[in-house]
Amino acid sequence: MTDIINLLPDNIANQIAAGEVIQRPASAVKELLENAVDADATEIQLYIKDAGKELVQVIDNGGGMSETDARMCFERHATSKIKTIEDLFQIRTMGFRGEALASIAAVSQVELKTRQTGKDIGTYIEIDNSSVKKQEPCSTTEGTSIAMKNLFFNVPARRNFLKSNAAEMRHIVDEFIRVALSFPQIQFSLHSNGQQLFQLDKGSLKQRIVGILGQSYNAKLVTVKESTDYMNVYGFVGKPETAKKTRGDQFFFVNNRFIKSSYLNHAVMNAFADMIPADSYPLYVLFIDVNPAHVDINVHPTKQEIKFDDEKVMYAFVQAAIKHALAQFSVTPTLDFDLDPGIQSLDALTQPFTDEQKEISSQSSLYKTFAQSNQAHLIEKSSHASNLQGWQDLYAIADSAPARPRLDIPDYFGSASSQQPAQPSQPQITHPVTASVIDEGWMEEATEQKAPVQPVQVHQKYILSQIKSGFILIDQQAAHERILYERYHRALTEMPMATQQSLFPQTISFRASDAALVMEMLHDLQTLGYDLEPFGNNTFVVRGTPADMPNGNNQSSIESLLEQFKHFSHELKVDRREQLVRAMARNHAIPAGKQLGTREMQNIIDELFACTMSNVAPSGRFTYISFKLQDMEKMFDRGA
Repeated sequence: MTDIINLLPDNIANQIAAGEVIQRPASAVKELLENAVDADATEIQLYIKDAGKELVQVIDNGGGMSETDARMCFERHATSKIKTIEDLFQIRTMGFRGEALASIAAVSQVELKTRQTGKDIGTYIEIDNSSVKKQEPCSTTEGTSIAMKNLFFNVPARRNFLKSNAAEMRHIVDEFIRVALSFPQIQFSLHSNGQQLFQLDKGSLKQRIVGILGQSYNAKLVTVKESTDYMNVYGFVGKPETAKKTRGDQFFFVNNRFIKSSYLNHAVMNAFADMIPADSYPLYVLFIDVNPAHVDINVHPTKQEIKFDDEKVMYAFVQAAIKHALAQFSVTPTLDFDLDPGIQSLDALTQPFTDEQKEISSQSSLYKTFAQSNQAHLIEKSSHASNLQGWQDLYAIADSAPARPRLDIPDYFGSASSQQPAQPSQPQITHPVTASVIDEGWMEEATEQKAPVQPVQVHQKYILSQIKSGFILIDQQAAHERILYERYHRALTEMPMATQQSLFPQTISFRASDAALVMEMLHDLQTLGYDLEPFGNNTFVVRGTPADMPNGNNQSSIESLLEQFKHFSHELKVDRREQLVRAMARNHAIPAGKQLGTREMQNIIDELFACTMSNVAPSGRFTYISFKLQDMEKMFDRGA
């Protein structure tokens, strides 16, 4: 038998290794920004073209590299951060593996210009598919400029798996925001296709958060700051009203490194318990400073998943810090049973209260103010007190009135009255009422048989409509969601929806990541009735909205739509257009709790049964349930 095991060529091995670190343009953005931070830069610029597929360039004013270091930094496992195994447990820099630049060079074309502080001449290096094509002295500014061009040009199969430009740009913005939040003392800027998306000046953490999330958050942030010998927690959480239905504004940093931790996120959620809806997520930007010896950051190539040596301590401390912050800023009530030491040392608490002092106190005006005659709730005895007898007579009359016949509701609807158990002589119901989803035959009956009575709204959530063989109970929100879904779906596939033009166009602004999402959906939004155009700097002009949508706050409406879209994009493995249609249907559906008129209810019934699939909403919830008359008659023993 011949030998079959061979060593992989370096270029193939590098491409395989690169796949663990560089999964998309945003991965390169993260690595290059972190390298610039490690170089002690105070100004970092990020330039993007074609969502990073054509160009990702980072320019910094850091310490720069020597000619030898500039060449060595592209070798695998070449690093200045680790010399011994012990160094792995004292990592405080962002990068340390020595894989980032080697991985980038393996799947792109790279140009590097760098000059050390105090040196007159810099170094230029050009690399193509891990191979150095050129290295020469050059004139350049102090610091480093590195450009990654034509990502995955040599691995076309992986390039084909990249998403749309808008989707890839959203990932880039997310990585940029994470690094920018970590280091508010550094100036960051982001340009995409010649347009500036961010200009973040040096400042405090709160200024950086507001600069990224928007000025509206300036008054909605609560300071968190707790310190112990073991760890420190600091940062900000949003007030309960900033909570959203989707994730996106949650940031945890350990030793300034962004991490993902469902465990710590659970601690935050518990701290907000009973303050926000169960399906909402609070805003937080929290930093944990802890001895690196207590943290293992070398468990994942992206370094975003880490392990603590004592997770329970971390969990408890984070939860307590947030609860204390919310209570301290009067966001949630608190009782403080710990008296100030200065108060505890007062004579009033430490000295006995003598009889003489009691006598003096009882004669004071303050004491008399709280005497019984001055109490607000005191009811003086009066000759008119006998007038209360009228109320007693009223109850006496009620007690002597003949009792109404009582109905013992069978256990099918819950328990019978707890005061009076059901009598043994009562007939037993053997066929409880059947509630079932209406099948095709029931739908024909509902559409053909005109109800002899008008539909009735129940608890402003359901519509009760009589049919020949019983009645149906319709979930008004789920039903309207189904109606809108099919209407919007037809608009995308057959005929665009009509637009209701606004008398005064409105300019609305979004966070950069949300603006990228709007750009990704722009054509489909226009097909669905939005007259929406980009206006630069993450702003859009709204000249019209779908004709069937009530007039209102356009910014709030579109932001709510984006939240629904992101919600569906996390849960559904469907294409973008399907996500958008479902999101619009959910966002514009009549909510539970809205009172409807008779005509509105009848319109919902008529349009629902005109749908191609009327029994379920796009979310999977039943739109209506049928109750058969014959089953109700059995329940009331009318079948005999």
